[in-house]
Amino acid sequence: MSYMTLETRGLRTFSTQQPDWSPSSSDDGLEFAFIEAPLDYADPAGPSISLAISRLRASDPGRRRGTLLFLNGGPGGDGGLGRLLPARLRRTPLHEIYDLVGFDPRGTGVSTRIEGENSPTTTAFDSRPPDSAFVAITADMRERDQGCVRAGGELRRHITTRNTARDMDLIREVLGEQKISFVGWAYGTLVGAVYGTLFGDRLDRSVLDSCVHPDWDWRQQFKSQADAVRENVDKWADWTAERNERFALGTTPALVLESVEKTAAALAAMSGNAAARTSFDGAVGNLSPVRPKWAELGDLVAELGAAAEAGDTDRVQTLLGGQVKWRPGHAAGELREAVLEAVTCETLWPTDLEIYYRDMRDLRERCPYGFGVMRAQPWVGTFRTVIPPEPATRVQRAGYPTGLIVQADGDPLDHHPGGLAMAERLGHHLITVVDSGDHEIYGLSGNEHVDGLVNDYLMNGVLPPERVSCPGEPRPDIAPDGTRNVSDGH
Repeated sequence: MSYMTLETRGLRTFSTQQPDWSPSSSDDGLEFAFIEAPLDYADPAGPSISLAISRLRASDPGRRRGTLLFLNGGPGGDGGLGRLLPARLRRTPLHEIYDLVGFDPRGTGVSTRIEGENSPTTTAFDSRPPDSAFVAITADMRERDQGCVRAGGELRRHITTRNTARDMDLIREVLGEQKISFVGWAYGTLVGAVYGTLFGDRLDRSVLDSCVHPDWDWRQQFKSQADAVRENVDKWADWTAERNERFALGTTPALVLESVEKTAAALAAMSGNAAARTSFDGAVGNLSPVRPKWAELGDLVAELGAAAEAGDTDRVQTLLGGQVKWRPGHAAGELREAVLEAVTCETLWPTDLEIYYRDMRDLRERCPYGFGVMRAQPWVGTFRTVIPPEPATRVQRAGYPTGLIVQADGDPLDHHPGGLAMAERLGHHLITVVDSGDHEIYGLSGNEHVDGLVNDYLMNGVLPPERVSCPGEPRPDIAPDGTRNVSDGH
């Protein structure tokens, strides 16, 4: 059903509403409002939801060129930070000529929220679970899905990428703009690409940063994260092997990884359970994409291995104490935001559990770092309690100008093939951040090269070359002999 058809069936009630803006109590110039949107755009006369929006007006009204809408990552809302993005981008020159607008997508933040019940788990968290744990992992995930069913109700099937794109167009209408410009990061890239597909004549300049692959379903997207992390681990191992005099982990990448596995085995043997090894696997996966932390990772592998072999439990706990866990736990029965579980059901998941178990065995072997096996295990979509209300959109560019893609070649969350595929599909120019594990780069990570190119495009309409590279954060300044600090060419 087209948008114009929807207008004739009652959507104009929503598009003509007037936001009641109120100033932020903590950020001068930032203002907040709520608007109403249909729960189901196919039934605009039915129930409605609330969307939280924000605005930072252009500081130079005489040069104002319109509204620039932002959408951050997820799906999952990034903790409800969507409407705070204009304040984070205030320091860019965009603020001079654009009204900067953010919003909490439906289901997140202080917009109408989609919730799921926290459910108990019956299996200990293990980055390398044995086959004997697979059935219990599946049962735990089935219960997670049921918690979403109980708490999410009818709202759950309407938390979709297409509906968020429709919400964006409603925001455009409410703000009185014929067109909007857009910057989206991570999941926001998919929403932006879908918006351009559905409403291309209403999109002006657009930037998609850290791209979801336009042709992958959500299961492929999840699994690709394991391979992306492993690529970073391999690059770190290669760098570390060249500096064996400094780290003493091995003179070849294979020997460095043998040292990593030796530390993992020692941690498992010392603790008698998977907890320490699991934290270690997480640390390897989390630190390897971050080039400036490569020396820290090398030291951590060596020090943890020595402490584990010595049975020094206190030292092991100290070394692992600051490492990131998979996901924070919550008490069973409490409610939590469940946008991730809703959106990722918009593409179909296999129902044959053996497909998941096969892939879990594969990633347990190849990609234990960064919890790769978790990217392959059954998910709430496995149980089909939500059937997608409409097919996923095949994105295409029609009716709007050439835009920009920004992608790090080592992005651990949105694998770099996604950025290349999105650029090719849409005919956009591609900025590749080389030798970098950055994620969500423009305006947020401090990369001056990327910021300059993107600002020139958004401010002046100047596109960089069709394919251009920018450096990421440098590797540690350690020479191969490990004894003096020299530039290693990065």
